[in-house]
Amino acid sequence: MLGTASQGLKIVIVGGFGVGKTTMVRSVSEIRPLDTEATMTDAGVGIDDLTGAPGKSTTTVAFDFGRITIDSENVLYLFGAPGQQRFWFLWDRLFSGALGAIVLVDRRRISDSWYAIDRLESQGTAFVVACNNFGGGPHQLDDVRDALDLDPGVPLLDCDARSRESSKQVLVTLVEQLYTRAQANAAGAQAIGDRL
Repeated sequence: MLGTASQGLKIVIVGGFGVGKTTMVRSVSEIRPLDTEATMTDAGVGIDDLTGAPGKSTTTVAFDFGRITIDSENVLYLFGAPGQQRFWFLWDRLFSGALGAIVLVDRRRISDSWYAIDRLESQGTAFVVACNNFGGGPHQLDDVRDALDLDPGVPLLDCDARSRESSKQVLVTLVEQLYTRAQANAAGAQAIGDRL
């Protein structure tokens, strides 16, 4: 099947610094992911906020890339965006042509996710929010929904980005969201057609 797919579907994973985007791409990709991890240096001191990410020694400086073959016709391409504010200028390029997005959230640093959600909402990009539990217990998702002021129609789920099964469930939830959205758009188009 590799090399024969005719349809590439792009998904972007965004969120704050150190939230687990690279880890999620690594856990779910069927190929060895391409990443642009670089060792953090003293140049980032005072610029990159390491609060909530103690011991972090590398960071994504462009994007991560992974692949999942859905069937002989369709391939899912995963792009993990860099989380630091100084790399946000790359997000416009990564969002271009994206079918949807996953916003990965660290409950300890919820405010780090506001920018990603605002950008996706303003662009009209479908997304789900996944609260990365870093191997701890499940979070009170209602508290996270309230803190993010999420629209009730945006799926919010708990996950562990290190787990292939958990990351796959996040992707399945996004695909379900995209399918529901496509059906609603088709029904709206049909209603307009019926009135004409």
